[in-house]
Amino acid sequence: MAAATVNEHLPTPLDATSEPPPLFDGTTRLYINYACPFAQRVWITRNYKGLHDKIKLVPINLQNRPAWYKEKVYHENKVPALEHNGKIIGESLDLIKYVDCNFEGPSLLPDDPAKKEFAEELIAYTDTFNKTVYTSFKGDTVKEAGPSFDHLENVLHKFDDGPFFLGQFSFVDIAYIPFVERFQVFFSAVWNYDITTGRPKLARWIEELNKIDAYKPTKVDPKVVIESYKARFQAQQ
Repeated sequence: MAAATVNEHLPTPLDATSEPPPLFDGTTRLYINYACPFAQRVWITRNYKGLHDKIKLVPINLQNRPAWYKEKVYHENKVPALEHNGKIIGESLDLIKYVDCNFEGPSLLPDDPAKKEFAEELIAYTDTFNKTVYTSFKGDTVKEAGPSFDHLENVLHKFDDGPFFLGQFSFVDIAYIPFVERFQVFFSAVWNYDITTGRPKLARWIEELNKIDAYKPTKVDPKVVIESYKARFQAQQ
């Protein structure tokens, strides 16, 4: 089972005026941005494994980034990044696996070989899923994105021992939910379209995820999603 609910005080994001934390002092730090879906993946992982006291959140203001972040922490100058054992690790999917393998807490991958194999297929599809939906914003959005949501609906039928992709909550759910969360908000606001219409498995999956304490505090404000997506995608048209 996942760790019990923790009412965590979320720190104020660090910006160009902020001093760096005492870097590489033995503290494990997860550098995130509260609105970034990639960072959200690792944030959920950290919460689910009950690592609130072991991994310190360090939010970064991506619109006004501190120079020291690129110079001294992560040369890629993006989030997420994990400071652990004197080194920095990046890339969200790699970090989910790293945290799962190197820290205590409930495992995010099942022992069942069939489920492990299916997990790899679903993880490999995440980039295609995201790119297809993002690209649809420039065309007949609902029609062009529909098959991607249909695919999720269909793969949720694979195992019948729970509502999640592998039956029970796993790495795969963490990989997808930050993006599905944002797509659900944006499709509803801009096209008045509910991505769960005619997709009962997808609807239940989202409903069950919204009950998970590790996920709930990581959810982004819908207004932030709408404003940022409109600025990012609709301004290009």
